[in-house]
Amino acid sequence: MNSPLAGLAGHLFLTLRLNFRSRQAILYGYAMPVLFVLAFGGIFRGDTPLLFHEMGQLLTITILGGACFGLPTALVSERERGIWRRYRLLPVGMGSLLGATLLARLVLLASSALLQVALARLLYGTPLPAHPAQAAVAFLFVAFAFLGLGLLVAAVSDNVPAVQALGQCLFLPMIMLGGVGVPLAVLPAWAQNIAGFMPGRYAVEVLQRCTSDPRGLSGLGFSLLALACIGAAAGVVGVRLFRWDAGRHVGRSGWMFVMGALLAWVAVGVAGAVTGHLAPVALEETDYASVTASEIDGITYDDLPGDNELATRLAPPLRDETAAGMAGFRQGLATWRPGLVEDRGQAVRNLLSVASVADVTANLREAEIARVVFDELKARHPRDELVHILAWIILAPEAGSVATTAPELGLERHPPESIIRVRNQLYAKKLLGRLIGKIPD
Repeated sequence: MNSPLAGLAGHLFLTLRLNFRSRQAILYGYAMPVLFVLAFGGIFRGDTPLLFHEMGQLLTITILGGACFGLPTALVSERERGIWRRYRLLPVGMGSLLGATLLARLVLLASSALLQVALARLLYGTPLPAHPAQAAVAFLFVAFAFLGLGLLVAAVSDNVPAVQALGQCLFLPMIMLGGVGVPLAVLPAWAQNIAGFMPGRYAVEVLQRCTSDPRGLSGLGFSLLALACIGAAAGVVGVRLFRWDAGRHVGRSGWMFVMGALLAWVAVGVAGAVTGHLAPVALEETDYASVTASEIDGITYDDLPGDNELATRLAPPLRDETAAGMAGFRQGLATWRPGLVEDRGQAVRNLLSVASVADVTANLREAEIARVVFDELKARHPRDELVHILAWIILAPEAGSVATTAPELGLERHPPESIIRVRNQLYAKKLLGRLIGKIPD
C-alpha cells in the first residue's frame, strides 16, 4: 500500500530501528535511566517503601533527559548529515515527518519509564502506581511538554554541542530549583516560587500523585494545563523555526518567537501565583501516636548497613570494662538538654542525632556512642511508646528538627542536616528491629 500513512509508519519504524542500533541512544535512553534507579535507591535508602515517594522525580528526570537531550541531539545530528534535506524530496509535509519522529521518541520514553518502574519493583519492592490509567495520562502530558521543549532546542541549535549547552540550560535549573532533583518540600519558599515557573514542578506533581496518592489526578487540573501550555508554545515555535538544511540559521525574528515560547513559562508562574497554586509545600509531619501497627509491620530492614560497616556503626551490648570507659559520656547524655525537651518524639530524634553526628564525623567511639544512646532511649521510654516514636522517625524522616552538633558531649563538628536525617532513620531502624525481634541483638 503506497499511501502517505504507510510512508509515515515506515518512517516511524525506521527511526525506532536506528535508535536501537545507536550506542549513544541506548546509553541515554536505557543505561542512564537504570543508573538513576540505582542512584536513587542508594540516596533514598531509608524511604519506606523504597523509592515509593521518589518515582515522580525519577520518571521526570528520565523524560526530561530523553526529550531535551535525546530528541534534539538526534534531530540536529541528522540535519548535519543532510538527512532532513533529503526528506524534502518525499511527498510528505515536514509536520508529518516531525510527528512521526516525535511519536518514535514517545515510544522510547515510555519504554524507559516502564523499565524504571519494573526495575524499582524488582530491586527494591517499590509498589506499582496506585492509578495506572491516570499515570499513563500524566505521562503523556509530561512527555508532551518536554518533547515540545526538545523540538524547540533542536530548531535553534546549529550543532550537537549547542544542543548540549541549551539542554543543560533547561535541565540544571529544573534539577536544582524546579523540584525535580531536589524534593520541592526541601526547598526554601523563594525557590519553591521559582519552581512554579518551570514545568518540572508540575511534571513531578502529576506523576507522583498517580504513584502514591489515593487522590490521583483529582485537583491537578492546573498542573496538567500548565504542562499543556508550555509544551504547546514550545512545540509551535519549534515547528515554525525547524530547519531542513544545516546551512540555515535562526534570524532575529526567530529569536523573538523563542522569547514568546518562554513567556509561556512566565504566564504559567504568574497564573499559579494569582490562583494560589504556588503556596509553599511543607514537609508532611506525622505524630508518633498516630502510627499504626500495619505501618510498623510494613517497615523493612534488608537495606540496613551492617553494624561494623562504615555507616551507622553499632557496638554490641557493652561489657563491664567498655561500659566503664563510657560512663562519663553516659552521664553527660543523661543531662544533655536537647534530649530532655518536653516533646518526647523530638527528644528521641535529638538523642538519635548524637549517634548520627558521631557516626558521620567518624568519632573513634562512634559504635559505643550509638549503643549508649540506644540504652538511654530504652531506659527513658516504655517499649510500646519507643516503638511508635522510632517508627515515626522512619516514616517521617524530614519531620521535626535534628541536632547537628553536641559540643557538650565532645561532638563539636557540624555535619549537614540532610546527612544526619538519613543516619537517624537508619539508626531508628536498627533499634526498632531489635525492639520488635526482627533484628538479633
